[in-house]
Amino acid sequence: MSIKLPDLDIDPTLGAAIRHRAATTPDTDFLVSEDDRWSYGQIEAASARVARRMLAKGIGKGTRVGLYFTYGPEWVICWLAASRIGALVIPLSTIYAPLELGRVLKLSDISVLIAPATLLSRSVSDAFETALPGLAAADGPDLRLAEAPFLRQIWMTDAADRPWAEHFDLTAEPAATDPDAALLAAVEEEVVSSDPAVVVFTSGSSALPKGVVHTHGSIIYQSSMLPGLMQARSGDLPAKIICGMPFFWVGGILTLAGSMLGPIPLMIMERFDPVTAMTLIEREKATVLMGWPTLQQKIVNHPDFDRFDLSSAPSITSGIDTAMTNIPVPGVPVHRGMSETLGSFACVETKVIDPDTGDTVAWGEDGELCVRGPGVMDAYYKKPRSEAFDADGWFHSGDKVFQLEGDPRSFYRGRYTEMIKTSGANVAPREVEAAIEEFEDVVHCLVFGVPDEDQGEAVLAVVAQKSGARPDKADMTRRARLTLSGYKVPKHWVFVSEETIPWLGSGKADKLRLRAMLPELTGRSAA
Repeated sequence: MSIKLPDLDIDPTLGAAIRHRAATTPDTDFLVSEDDRWSYGQIEAASARVARRMLAKGIGKGTRVGLYFTYGPEWVICWLAASRIGALVIPLSTIYAPLELGRVLKLSDISVLIAPATLLSRSVSDAFETALPGLAAADGPDLRLAEAPFLRQIWMTDAADRPWAEHFDLTAEPAATDPDAALLAAVEEEVVSSDPAVVVFTSGSSALPKGVVHTHGSIIYQSSMLPGLMQARSGDLPAKIICGMPFFWVGGILTLAGSMLGPIPLMIMERFDPVTAMTLIEREKATVLMGWPTLQQKIVNHPDFDRFDLSSAPSITSGIDTAMTNIPVPGVPVHRGMSETLGSFACVETKVIDPDTGDTVAWGEDGELCVRGPGVMDAYYKKPRSEAFDADGWFHSGDKVFQLEGDPRSFYRGRYTEMIKTSGANVAPREVEAAIEEFEDVVHCLVFGVPDEDQGEAVLAVVAQKSGARPDKADMTRRARLTLSGYKVPKHWVFVSEETIPWLGSGKADKLRLRAMLPELTGRSAA
């Protein structure tokens, strides 16, 4: 299906978006929390101050800047400041396990890492020293670490409590010797829509996370559809969004950029909590939740649900999964989007092909979803573009879908690849398998997705241990949480003998046969 680009009032860059919004609606709420609120004008001014100070410290176009924050104004200010001067922002998940954080810090080539001293009552300094063991021995802020060879500085937005950290106060004014507003404006003029803006690491098909690179243009174009969509779902009330999407994932970035283009006030919280969400909905008359259906269900199923006036948000309180309504085949959901398209399909051309022949399938027939256009990622980080796109510019998603004539949506049937989708997030089986096979008592680990009422799919691990090892699901879970994000940790564990696992002539495990054995081994089938 072909696309038509929207008519924009701005150049498609993040800096232009926040400058335009501050010039046209400076006093309108941008971010609203339980205890505070920030207007577009305030966020623009704060990000401009921080951008000038970043320039003074040598950050510029292409500098890799890592952000390690929860879903608050600090993340937004640093994101916009770095984006305005052309730096490449690399959001870091606050749910990374320590070893996982260390892997991404090395993979991402981050030069400057910005974080608070504490996060969700945890010491960030302790987390960084666990992720990067050589950091504890550093006696100053000029870093040289083999575990992250490009990392040079770590800035703490609170008082630094380690010799390797430098205090970077986000509220401080630029010094007289720092670049002035005129130089900042000149720098911003050189940031263009095709410049890489962000790298979001997601679970890849290999044992290492995969970085998805989006340009300024792809973010702005994909976000351009959000204001109209949110207003349509809000009816007669002004659109106001409850943000349940982490800013360090594509859904959060899409929501933030769409809010700027709106303008649409964004209700935020340090981490999603149904009572806080309901408090904000009632007080602010919020209308729409940006988040997974599981978050909607947490609100509807909470014991205090009836205590709040949530009449402004019928799309939330109905308890209906909106992706399951108005569909042609019961039980087949609308495709929710993917990291490679910023969680959306705006400004994206689609087609559905037979994965064996490459021919376009007929309307209503299953095939592989392919996408291309200005709303698609630029490439995978540190990978040639040819690894992600074919000669005609199509990205082959691996998703099994069908489309109907005259309907722009794709309807999701499953995956042609092994990727597991749990609660809206991708989990690569090989990444989980590689982590668990590092355990000294594990010989083999094979991972599958299995149907789950709450998560869509859950992660199941089939584990063969060394002779004499004692199967212990709780201990396996504990150890897995040290190296994997919580959503990647298997929900189900199955312990088998090494002889139970079928093998191919190539020496690889026969996962197709093992998948067929799952009902016998577990009483459940693989998805």
